[in-house]
Amino acid sequence: MKILTDKAANFTTDEEKAFGLSVAPLYIQFPEGEMDASQISPDTLYERLKAMKPKIPTTAQPSSGMFKEMYEKLAATGEKILSIHLSEGLSGTIQSARLGAEQAEGVDVTIFDSMTLSGGQRFQAMAASLAAKAGWAMEAVLERLHEIRDKVEVVYALDTLEYLAHGGRIGRVQSLLSSVLNIKPIIHVDKADGKYSTLAKARTLRRSISMMVDHIESLYPQDTPLWVTVLHGQLSSEAERLASALKERLNVERSEIVRVTPILGVHTGPGIVGVATLPMSLMADLLPANRP
Repeated sequence: MKILTDKAANFTTDEEKAFGLSVAPLYIQFPEGEMDASQISPDTLYERLKAMKPKIPTTAQPSSGMFKEMYEKLAATGEKILSIHLSEGLSGTIQSARLGAEQAEGVDVTIFDSMTLSGGQRFQAMAASLAAKAGWAMEAVLERLHEIRDKVEVVYALDTLEYLAHGGRIGRVQSLLSSVLNIKPIIHVDKADGKYSTLAKARTLRRSISMMVDHIESLYPQDTPLWVTVLHGQLSSEAERLASALKERLNVERSEIVRVTPILGVHTGPGIVGVATLPMSLMADLLPANRP
């Protein structure tokens, strides 16, 4: 089984290779032209965003033709393809994937809407890759992905909503009032429709971090072993603070701190800190050291 995802899944190039993932590109549209988001580092992106204000670049998904080519290339191996993408509630990427699968000849493609992005999508693509390497059947992989999709949480705080509002991904998040009052909204991806929704509001990022930990603690039974992926733009100290707070309050069995991928950074700006969480039980049996 071949696993394909997209750049919103927040893997580094080395991780993509290690997990054997095929990854569809996503694009940043600067005034001077379009760029593959994988060709720019997070810090370079954020410096460009700061220099461009008030103008902010937009993003673009792959064409159906690109997906068609990727599917046909993967199908040449004779294996089935599982294609996992960021929420349809936030992007048209998965629609391009569906059209590409319809156009491709002689391919067996299953398309899965992660209903999330970033660290949440990362968990799903990682699990699919590990399960495929362990020889799981497609039905078993999809069953696990549904479980992960139901239990994963992605929540983050933003220093400003101007980037999210400009990109048109703001959904039910109210930007004007937050900007006027200098409120730091706490946002998550709603499992009902895969769109952004405001969970709470705080006056400072420090308070936002505390409230995010409260929220995560409320989601899982007490002492549930968790895998946490802390994410940030250019807020390394806040990311460390969040990671420490999670470890103090929760049963964190595995943790990591990663940078938000540039394709998502366009919509958040540098002032983002957040976390993706998942019960460790949904990943533990897939990790190489724990396989029978």
